[in-house]
This record gives sequence, structure tokens and C-alpha cells, in this order.
Amino acid sequence: MSRSATQAIVTNRAFEITRQIVIVVSASLFVALCARVTIPLPFTPVPLTLQNFGVLLVGLSLGSRRGFAALMLYLIEGASGMPVFNPAGPGGLAQLIGPTGGFLLAYPFVAGLAGWIMERGKQTFIRALTAGMLAELVLFAGGLSWLAVLTHSVSTAIRFGLYWFVFAEVIKIMFAASLATGWKKGFKVQA
Repeated sequence: MSRSATQAIVTNRAFEITRQIVIVVSASLFVALCARVTIPLPFTPVPLTLQNFGVLLVGLSLGSRRGFAALMLYLIEGASGMPVFNPAGPGGLAQLIGPTGGFLLAYPFVAGLAGWIMERGKQTFIRALTAGMLAELVLFAGGLSWLAVLTHSVSTAIRFGLYWFVFAEVIKIMFAASLATGWKKGFKVQA
């Protein structure tokens, strides 16, 4: 192989790695932007936020590996003190051990599962909707489990972390599923 061909391969590989890094970083920043849309609720320590929508959209659109990586990066950014979590919370590590910590720590798995399901077949709205619903089960399992540990009560955890959010989550799932499948039809996203 000639030297110029080798250089072209190395250059293309470096470009592709850089492109993947930019996609993952951009996705983590998208979730941080979604976190800025927050409505504190007076009857629960868990705010209503667009973060979950961002997490689902990232997972559905980018797939399991990049979705998981983007949300791990998001958690690292938040734990290191960057203002990426919802502004109603304390921020940093305190937010990861506070009432929303279980939800936050589940994010990489939520995005990973949603992406994994989307990668396993034809990328239709129904598949995206199913992936979103199953991923939300993981989200609420993590969030409610942590709330139950903090409150020492499963019923209080459910009251604080579930009842007030079901309707909004259904809308977020539907919107993320429609955007993810619409984007995939309009733009060929490479895994």
C-alpha cells in the first residue's frame, strides 16, 4: 500500500473518530439543554423536566452505544460540577444522591435500552414507541427505587415520583418516537 493511501486511511479514521466524539458530546449537551426546561412542583421534590425526553430522543436516534456514552458523559459533566442538571436541584454530586439521583443514574441505561431496541429491527414509530415505553420502565424503576430508599416508603416514593409524571411522560415518549423515526427517514443516521 502506498504512503498516500495509508495517510488517507488514517485521516479518514481520525475524521470518523472525531465525528463520533462530536455526536456524543452534542447529545450530552442536548440533554443538558432539555434540563433547563424545568417546572418545580410544590408537592414533590422531583421537578417536571424535559430531560427524559432528551434522554429518549438521544437513545432512539443514536443507538445503544452512542446513547449510553452520551448519557455517561452527561453524568460525568454533572458530577464534576458543570451546570447540566436541572437548575431546580443542588447540582453536582449532591444532585446524584438527592431525590432525582435514581432517575439521573438510570439515564445511560434508558438511552442504551431505547437504542438497543431500535437497532434490532425496522425503525418504525411503533418500535420507537415500544422502545420508549420499555426504557421509561427502567427510568422509573431506578428513580422510584432511590426515592424509596431516601423516604423509607414505597408509597411515598410512588407519590413523589410517579403519579404526577405519567401523563407528561406519555407525551414525551410519543414526541421522541415520532422525531426519532422522522429523522431516520429524512436523514440516514449511521450507527
